[in-house]
This record gives sequence, structure tokens and C-alpha cells, in this order.
Amino acid sequence: MSKSLSYGQYLQLDKVLGAQGPRSDEHDELLFIVIHQSSELWMKLCLHELRGAAAHIRGDDLEPAFKMLSRVGRIQTQMIQAWEILATMTPFDYSRFRDALGTSSGFQSHQYRQIEFLLGAKNARTLEVFESAPAVHAELVEALGTPSLYDEALALLARRGFAIPADYLTRDWTQGYEASAEVEAAWLAVYRDAETYWDLYELGEKLVDIEYRLQQWRFAHMKTVERIIGFKRGTGGSAGVAYLVKALERPFFPELLSLRTVI
Repeated sequence: MSKSLSYGQYLQLDKVLGAQGPRSDEHDELLFIVIHQSSELWMKLCLHELRGAAAHIRGDDLEPAFKMLSRVGRIQTQMIQAWEILATMTPFDYSRFRDALGTSSGFQSHQYRQIEFLLGAKNARTLEVFESAPAVHAELVEALGTPSLYDEALALLARRGFAIPADYLTRDWTQGYEASAEVEAAWLAVYRDAETYWDLYELGEKLVDIEYRLQQWRFAHMKTVERIIGFKRGTGGSAGVAYLVKALERPFFPELLSLRTVI
């Protein structure tokens, strides 16, 4: 190990700080780039932590998983706050460089799509936008066919003796998750006797925390887009605000929310 390694060398700051390439002379374009690049870095860390948590749940080792899921929650708080900074940009500011973005769009964020897949929001149609990038497309195909964090949690419930339907434990992982009355009953048993099943109860609440903050992030994203471009279509042809509103209606862990009505 080199003793002369500097702070900048270790962090490769020449690459990081040289990665901003505004395509206009407009003042606010740098803000737009930095916000999105930093969000991608946070998403990279989220994926690292979520994958680690899934592996620990699969190994019935929940304490490390709890730490990782808590860290994801803190990262999400940072990502939500980032929209407050971007919202300082006015419609006029954005309109002065929007054309420079071409067909690029946040809809093309493969890391965000991986996070959705990892949390169980599977939709093969979303892969179409990545067909021109074979390596990225292959990563997403693999993620689409991998059990989600919630699938791993349900498998854990089954190993602990709860009645999870067999077809939920061997289902087609590429398909979106559908709520189950039997799964809700299993979680209800955990929540009604939290002292006995404390680690499973805590797992359920950690998952709810992540969904809560992700929906906050989605809402802040939607309202920021609405504030800056109104109801115009997004760059890259996305539906803009309309698409973001629809995303808010899709829960990740439905039984963990529905059980609150009957507990």
C-alpha cells in the first residue's frame, strides 16, 4: 500500500469532479447535473446495502440486515432532501438549457430500475429502454429474475413455520408481486405477537420504513417536476408528472400496509 496516497487520489476526485459536462452556458445546468449524479451515487450505495440485506435475510441472520436497511433509510432521507435543492431552479431557468438534454431522461436510470426490481416492482416492459446498452440490459434481466427483498422475507417466514402459500415461494420471479390473504395472515400473526416474533416484526417495520421513504422520494420528485415543467411530457418522451403520479399508487409490500387496517 502506498504511503503517499492522497485524499484526492483515494477518492479519484479528478474523475468525480471532472464528470460534470454542461452542454450549455446556462448557470443552472451544473446544479441539474450534480443533483442527478449525486442521486446516482446514493442509489449505488442503496443497491449495495439492499443486496447485502437480502443475503443476510436469506441466511437467517437478521441483525446485520437491520443495520443495512436502516442505512438505506438514512440514504433515502438525503435523496429526498436533494429535491429541495433542485426546486430552487425556476421554470425559466430550466427552459434555458432543457433542449441540451436531448433525449436523456431520468426514466433511463438503470440503477433506479434495479432498486424497484429488488423491492419487488417487476415489469419486463421497462427493460425496452435499455436494449441499446447490452451490458446494462443484461444486468436488469438478471435482476428481474432474482427474488426480491420481499420474496426473501416471505421465504424466511415460511422457514419459521408460517403458512406462506407454496406458489409464492416458487413463483416466477420476473412477475410483479400480487397481494395474498394468506401472506397477510402470516404477517398479522407476527404483528399480534410481536414480543414472541420480535425480529420478524422488526423486519416488517424496516421494510415499511423503506417503502414510506421511497414513496416520499417519488412524491417529492413528482412535485418538483410539476413545479418546474408543469404537465409537459418529460425529456426522452416520458409522460412526466402523469407517470410519476401513477407510480405513487403502487405499493411494494402490500400486506404490511393492509394489515394495519385489521390489526
